[in-house]
Amino acid sequence: MNILHHKTDITAATIKWQKAGETVCLVPTMGSIHSGHLALIAKARQTASRVIVSIYVNPTQFGAGEDFDQYPRTLDRDCAAIKDSGGCDAIYAPATMYDDGHATSIVPGGVANPMEGAARPHFFTGVATVVLKLFTHIPADFAIFGEKDFQQLTVIRQMVRDLDLPVQILAHPTIREADGLALSSRNQYLSPADRKLAPLLYAEMQATANQINGGAPIEAALETARNRLAEAGFGKIDYFDLRRADDLQICRSAAPHSRIFAAVWLGSTRLIDNHAL
Repeated sequence: MNILHHKTDITAATIKWQKAGETVCLVPTMGSIHSGHLALIAKARQTASRVIVSIYVNPTQFGAGEDFDQYPRTLDRDCAAIKDSGGCDAIYAPATMYDDGHATSIVPGGVANPMEGAARPHFFTGVATVVLKLFTHIPADFAIFGEKDFQQLTVIRQMVRDLDLPVQILAHPTIREADGLALSSRNQYLSPADRKLAPLLYAEMQATANQINGGAPIEAALETARNRLAEAGFGKIDYFDLRRADDLQICRSAAPHSRIFAAVWLGSTRLIDNHAL
């Protein structure tokens, strides 16, 4: 399992495998590897001949006052976890993705505008830019992303379509703890008390979906869930909405392929989740 740090090396490895008739799947991560990442890697092994996992904490998707400095950087532990779970063919861990004087960014619109785009306007510019650079360094046949960050997945699919990028984007269902909490590297920020409360977010999303499927008025069901979360001890609710999965526009009536999307603060931790109707 090679650990490569330079773009020329990872590009050469990718092209060598492809010239030999093999396919390559990229699993982009920011490290702090958990079972959700390992599920993506396992799916990638089923999909392609070769699997590359990138590990890079991307500074451009963090805003002022966010947790860039605190975000866990555990490369040795991450590599061991990947190896113990079955491994991959290469880990790409660049020291930086941005040369001195870097001055070009991808600024996505469309599905990038609502939700995270409204709450964190810098975020998807950072994500789209670093993912495009990864696709340049690693001209993979496939790349796989988790549905836990469903809007991010949708933004990347939009970018690939709009820029005619020769990579197929795959999705993997959200991996959850036994109590329903979606796996996230930021869950380790939760205090013990907040960790006990955190699964209520997904429980409320499930209950709200059941109410809407049963014919309850959409906004009334959503507002009830928001109020219940606030009463339980959650903090600011950035959004708790029902939206269409294809274009992420608000649903005014129950529609096929719609999802409940939520971003809610619990203590100092921001939880993001979604649930399909």
